[in-house]
Formats: sequence, structure tokens, C-alpha cells
Amino acid sequence: MLYSHYMKSPREYWPRWAETLRRYKLHELAAMLLEAGTPFALLGAQALYFGRGLIVSDQLTALAQTLEEDKEARAFASFLVEERASL
Repeated sequence: MLYSHYMKSPREYWPRWAETLRRYKLHELAAMLLEAGTPFALLGAQALYFGRGLIVSDQLTALAQTLEEDKEARAFASFLVEERASL
């Protein structure tokens, strides 16, 4: 049976992710790694896709999609920096 599963856009999760990273004081490290670590981001995305067989989560899929696309990963890093500057 083929069906489509509604999933939020990865960008809809960004505020929640940013809040969690700030709570654990990891937002600066995450932004730095996303801006500089393109190969690592791609490997992280592949690991998340591999893990989908064990843990089903729309947020993990959205994170994998964000990490997989260099433009999206950098946009999330900018989002973290902008959020940090507005506080």
C-alpha cells in the first residue's frame, strides 16, 4: 500500500532545535560546526537516515534533510547566530 505521510518542513523545527541547543549551551558550537563542517554534516545526515530503521521520528528525518543540504545547514547556522544576536 502506497501512501504519503505528511511531514513538516525541516525549517518548522528550527526554533525548537535552537531552543534546545541554547538550553544546553551548545548553540555556538553547533553553528560553528554547521558553518565549517560540510563533510561531517553529510556523514551525520547519512547516519540519521541509517538510524531511521531503528527510530522513527519526523524530527530526525528533518534534521537529516537539513544536514544533507549544504545550503540548508548553513541557513540553520545563520538562524542560530541570528537567534543568539536577538537575545
